[in-house]
Amino acid sequence: MIYKIIKKISWFFQKITYDQYRRKYDISSSFRFNGYGIRIYGDGQFVFGENSYIGELSTCQSFSGYKVSIGEKCKISHNVRIYTQSAMADSDFSLEDIPTKRGDVIINNFVWIGANVLIDPGVTIGENAIIGANSVVTKDVEPFSIVGGVPAKFIRMKRCYKSNK
Repeated sequence: MIYKIIKKISWFFQKITYDQYRRKYDISSSFRFNGYGIRIYGDGQFVFGENSYIGELSTCQSFSGYKVSIGEKCKISHNVRIYTQSAMADSDFSLEDIPTKRGDVIINNFVWIGANVLIDPGVTIGENAIIGANSVVTKDVEPFSIVGGVPAKFIRMKRCYKSNK
């Protein structure tokens, strides 16, 4: 019984947070926050399209002057990380000012992103693409392609079909 009360209270506070995101950023009213602990932050721009969702424990960061754009009908699983700024891996971390990589992240319509994916700054994911679970996306992804791995590599093009419905 106490667990159910705590869960309802927790969900109430999550809903308040998600409503604040909608007021602060350009997030469609039909965009769904699927679960707890989804974090959106930064002084940049967020544009989240209609009938898309992002899963539990996911994070989107947009540095000032940059944008995270999620198209329509996108499926973003849980524990996905999307960043518009990141430290350069080959940098000397003993320096006071570590060089950073920055760029917009554009996720086009109808994209499916599996669980535990990291998307680097400056990446564009083409329409109807699939990103396999546990992947690190460091380069652009072509439309209708399937990629996966660390770093994500091309697997194959989708064999698309139209439903008879």
